[in-house]
Amino acid sequence: MTTDPGSADAAKSTARPAPAPAVSIDAQNLDLDWRVIRAFSRFAGGFWQGSEARRAWILTITLAAVLVLSTSLTVALNHWTRWFFDALERRDAATLWQSATVFLAIVAAMAAVGVCIVLTRERLQVHWRAWIVGEVVSRWLENRRFYHLTHTGTQPANPEYRIADDSRWASEPLVDLGIGLVTATISAAAFISILWTVGGSIDLTIAGTAITIPAYMVLLAVAYGVIGSLITMWIGRRLVGFVGRKNEAEGDFRFALMRLRDNAESVALMGGEKTERNILARIYGTVVQRWLLIVQQHGRLTWITNTIGPMTPLVPLLFAAPKYLRGELTLGEVTQLAAAFAQVQMAISWIVDNFSRVADWYASARRVMDMVDACATIDGRLEAAPRRIEIVHSPTEGLTLDGVSVNDPNGRPIVARADLTLPPATSLSISGDTSSGKTTLVRAIAGLWHGGHGVIRVGSGARIMIAPQQGYVPLTTLRAALSYPDEDVAHDDRALTAALADAGLSHLADKLDQAGRWDQSLSTGERQRLSIARLVLHRPDVIILDDALTALDETTRVDLLGRLREQVPEAAILNVGQSPRSVPGAIRSVTLERHEDGTVLRDDVHVRRPVIS
Repeated sequence: MTTDPGSADAAKSTARPAPAPAVSIDAQNLDLDWRVIRAFSRFAGGFWQGSEARRAWILTITLAAVLVLSTSLTVALNHWTRWFFDALERRDAATLWQSATVFLAIVAAMAAVGVCIVLTRERLQVHWRAWIVGEVVSRWLENRRFYHLTHTGTQPANPEYRIADDSRWASEPLVDLGIGLVTATISAAAFISILWTVGGSIDLTIAGTAITIPAYMVLLAVAYGVIGSLITMWIGRRLVGFVGRKNEAEGDFRFALMRLRDNAESVALMGGEKTERNILARIYGTVVQRWLLIVQQHGRLTWITNTIGPMTPLVPLLFAAPKYLRGELTLGEVTQLAAAFAQVQMAISWIVDNFSRVADWYASARRVMDMVDACATIDGRLEAAPRRIEIVHSPTEGLTLDGVSVNDPNGRPIVARADLTLPPATSLSISGDTSSGKTTLVRAIAGLWHGGHGVIRVGSGARIMIAPQQGYVPLTTLRAALSYPDEDVAHDDRALTAALADAGLSHLADKLDQAGRWDQSLSTGERQRLSIARLVLHRPDVIILDDALTALDETTRVDLLGRLREQVPEAAILNVGQSPRSVPGAIRSVTLERHEDGTVLRDDVHVRRPVIS
C-alpha cells in the first residue's frame, strides 16, 4: 500500500461532517412553495396506499361521515334558532317548551358526534404520524444513508428533531386543517342556501330608480368574507417564511444544548461554562430576533382581525333590518340570517383564521421533506462517483484486498494501493501514524467508503464484525446490548455470562436485564471490553479491531486479544492501531508507511515485514 503524504490529512478533515452554518436572521428563503406542498402530499399520501391503507381509509371515511353529520346538526340548530325566536315573538309558550326539548336532543346529538370526531381524528393523527416517522427512519437508515449523509455533509441540520417533532407538526395540524376545510366547505354550501332562501332579494330606490338585488345576503356574505380574507392574506403573506426561519433557529438552539449535554465532562474539565453560555446566548438571540418578527407580523394581522371580527355579527342585522321593519322578515328569520351569515364568514375566512397554523405546518412539512429528499439524493451521489471500491463474495474464506486504492472526496489518494490476504484462523496487525489511512481503509472494508477502486473479497456467507474505537452501547438492556446488532437472535444466560467473563466484565453478569444509559454508566474501557464480549458471543468469521482497545493498558490489551483468539479460533482477525501490536498467533505485522517514491509491496508471506505505504 502507498499513501500520498498530503492526502491523508485532507481526507481526515473531509471525513468529518460539515460544520453547521452560523445562524443569522437572514436564513434561507422558507416562503410558501407549492412544489414542497406537492412533494409532501405525494410522500405522506403513501399512508393511504401501503400496508396501512385499510386502516387509513376506514378512519378517513368515518371522519368524513361524522363531519357531514356534525354540519347537519349545526344547520338543524340554525333552523331551531328561527323556530325558537318566532315562537318567542308570538309569545307561544307551548312551542317554546317544545323547542327546549328539541334543543336538548340536538345538543346531545352534537355532543355524541363531537366525541366520535375527537376519537377518529386523534386515531388518524397517531397512525399517520407513526407511518411518517417509520417511513423517514427507514429511508434514513437504509443503505447506511445516515452515515453517508453525515460523512458528505449533506444531512439536514438536526435530523432527530425533524423525525421526532417535525413529523408530528407536519401531520397532526394537517388533519385538523383538513377537518376545518371540509367543515368550512360544507357549511358554506349549507348556510349560503339559507341566506339565499330566507334572505331573498331586496328592493332599493336609488336616485329615483327602483333596483332589485337578488340573493343580496349571499352577495353581502361572500363580498364581506372575500375582501376581509384577501386583505388579511396580503398583510400576513410573510408569516409563513418568518415561522419557518424561527423553527430553524430553534432547531439550532436545541442542537447546541444537546451537544453541550453530550460533552458535559469535557466542558466542565476545561472550565468552559462562561464561553458555552455566551455561545448559547448568541444562538438564542437569533431565536428571539426571529420570534420578534413573528410578533410584529401578528400585530399587523390583529389590526385587521380586530376590525373585521366585531363587525361580523352586526353587519347582517343592519342589512336585514329594512326588511324586518317592513314586515318582510320575522325576528326568527333575522336571527337565522345573522347566524347563517356568521357561519359563512367562518367558512370563507377559514384560511385566514388558520394562517399561523398553516405557516407552522408548512415549516415542519418542509423540514420533513428536506430529510426525505436528502435520503433520495445521497444514493445517486454515491453512484455518480467515478471509481468505486467493489466488495465481492469469494469462494476463498477470510479477507483479501486486491489492489485497493482509497481516495478522499476530491479524488486524491489516501491509500494508493493495498494488497493483503488474511485466511481464516489467522491474525494480522496493521499499524501506522495518525492520518496514515488506517481508519479509512477499515471504512472501505465495511462498505462505508466508496471513493477509490480495487476489489475487497470476503468468503461467501462470511460475517464481518468491526469493533470501533468508540464502543457503542444502544439504549436497551445489557442483554440486548450484547446481542447487538442481532436483536432477533436469542442467547442463553450462560453464553452471555461467559462472554462478559472473557472480557473482564463479570461484575455486570447480574445486570443483564437492566436497561438504561449504559453509554454513560460504563467507562470508555468498559465499553471497549463490551465490544470484545460481543465478538466472543457472535463468533464472526472476520473480526476487525479499529483501535478498539486504546483505553486499556498494554497488559490488559494483550490479555483480551489472547482471549478473543482463544474463544474464536476460526476467525480471521485484523488488528488496526496506531502503535505496532500483534494479535496472539499473528502471521505478520504490517506498517503503513509513507514513501516519496510511492513503492508498492504486495502481500507476500515470504516478506519478513512487508511495507504498506
